[in-house]
Amino acid sequence: MAGDAAMMNGSDKTQGSPGEDGQNAGGDGPNEGQRLDKWLWSARFFKSRSLATKVCQGGLVRIDGEPTAKPHYKLRSGEVLTFRQGDQIRVIKVLLLATRRGPAKEAQTLYEDLAPPSAEARLPRRKAPPPGKRDPGAGRPTKKDRREIARLKDEL
Repeated sequence: MAGDAAMMNGSDKTQGSPGEDGQNAGGDGPNEGQRLDKWLWSARFFKSRSLATKVCQGGLVRIDGEPTAKPHYKLRSGEVLTFRQGDQIRVIKVLLLATRRGPAKEAQTLYEDLAPPSAEARLPRRKAPPPGKRDPGAGRPTKKDRREIARLKDEL
């Protein structure tokens, strides 16, 4: 009787029902893949999975040259990803699918960097305008300085 209730609720996990991330719990067949956002997070390109999801949803990731806005895209080994990370454009070839988010050394075995970051490949940064100029050691304006400033403002 209790087994029937579990079957009705759909909570019986013994019949190959999908796991939390939509993948079957058992067996990695040749046609199976891994979610794009989960792989980017596991390979340590993004600090959190939600950041990886936002980048994917924004259409900022290209798979074999084609843009995708689907974080649930089933990634397979051999595909080439192109995306922006900070001020760099990364071109990555997927070698392995991740089983977990492990240490950085383990994450580096998941991919091959086709265009390693270099100083020339970085995107140009916007420079902030220089702050107001003051003589070093000038400190706060004196009363005399404030009177001169007020007089100059009145003249304008």
